Amino acid sequence: MDLQFVRERISDLRTKKNVSEYKMSMDLGHSKSYMQSISSGRAAPSLGEFLYICEYLGVTPKEFFDAEIKNPMLVQRLYDLTRHMSEQDLRILIATAERLSCKD
Repeated sequence: MDLQFVRERISDLRTKKNVSEYKMSMDLGHSKSYMQSISSGRAAPSLGEFLYICEYLGVTPKEFFDAEIKNPMLVQRLYDLTRHMSEQDLRILIATAERLSCKD
C-alpha cells in the first residue's frame, strides 16, 4: 500500500458517502482545506487521524485496505444487519446471496 492508494480510497469512499471535502474536514474538526490537502498529496493523515477517517466513513481499516471491496460501507451495513440474525435466517440469506452471485 502506498499513500496514493490511501488518498484515492479516501476520495472514493467520501464520494460514495456523498460528502464534500469541505464537510468532511469540518466534521472531523479540521480546517476546511484538510481533506483537500490529503487528496492532493500535500499531507497524509496520522495513524490516529486515519482511524477517525475510517470511523467517519463507516468502514474498518481492514475494509479500507481491501481494494476488492468496491463499497465497504454497504458491506459493513450488511454485516450490522446480520449480526443478530438467527442461524436459519442467515442460511436463507446465504442461499439467496449464492443464487444472486450465479447470475451474469
